Amino acid sequence: MLEKLKGIEDRYEQLGNQLLEVGNNYQRAAEINKERVDLEELVEKSREYRQAMKSLEEARTIIDTEKDADLISLAEADIEDLSPKIEALEKEIKTMLVPKDPRDDKNVIVEIRAGTGGDEAAIFAGDLFRMYTRYAENRRWKNEILSENEIGVGGYKEVIFEIRGKGVYSKLKYESGVHRVQRVPATESQGRIHTSTATVAVMAEVDEIEIEIPESDIEVEVYRSSGAGGQNVQKNSTAVRLTHKPSGMVVTCQDERSQLQNKLRALSILRARLYDLEEEKRRASIESDRRSQVGTGERSEKIRTYNYPQNRVTDHRVGYSNYNLPAVMDGDIDDFIDELSTTDETERLAASGVDND
Repeated sequence: MLEKLKGIEDRYEQLGNQLLEVGNNYQRAAEINKERVDLEELVEKSREYRQAMKSLEEARTIIDTEKDADLISLAEADIEDLSPKIEALEKEIKTMLVPKDPRDDKNVIVEIRAGTGGDEAAIFAGDLFRMYTRYAENRRWKNEILSENEIGVGGYKEVIFEIRGKGVYSKLKYESGVHRVQRVPATESQGRIHTSTATVAVMAEVDEIEIEIPESDIEVEVYRSSGAGGQNVQKNSTAVRLTHKPSGMVVTCQDERSQLQNKLRALSILRARLYDLEEEKRRASIESDRRSQVGTGERSEKIRTYNYPQNRVTDHRVGYSNYNLPAVMDGDIDDFIDELSTTDETERLAASGVDND
């Protein structure tokens, strides 16, 4: 770890010298300054750690060489104060040394689809949608529906929505996968427990610059938006269906007022899906030997069970259970996210090979 820290400190100093030499090349100056700012907190912690280690060594030397009882007593007190500080700094620095996911600060597009279970699965998809929107509201994030396919009993066959705010992807990226619910449906006269599923996909929003889709790869169809009747039915063809020819991926959007707005929304969803697909392929290639259950984002993976009769929600990836199901469904999912984040961080730390040498 000390060797890595020395290299980072040297790089920080090198960037400072480059800033002085860059002249009027403002774009290059901005790039250098961004890299330097990104390293600044780690460099400060590194210097604090080195100073604490130096003070610890000095205190140990006093104990080994001095005969004055008062000096030895002071040195022992210093060691007692420094040991927990050094331990805390080591933990903090190790965490900072783990490569950060560059998408962590991105907004997200969330897709929830009803799985097995008919209407009950669609109702559960609606429950999950409300859970995430309430979680977003509690954090003062903004959310907006991009596309929805409702059913008459208060659920969704599919709902796609955007959540915008600071660090959204870093929190919600662990939610991708199959969510399972066990409960007695309102329409069940015999009181039997039914099991239904819904699939959640969380994708980081992708800028147009990050992934370019040639117009020739897209087939665009326009049609009239469906509505609830009366004045809500669009008389013009404003709904848009995009088909990505190379992958066969289809995206529809009809909730905006104009054809252009719907097309832009659909393109945004398509870019996020394609980027997510490429990221999955890249991760599979790089981490083929690392089979962590956290953050894989595999759509077929059953990640969490919501058991209503037992008032229990269990995340199968980390074996963590919460026994306040109503609070969870009201958006209180921080405990799950913290558990998943900590486990993922530990896995990545082990994979990075960071130690105290």
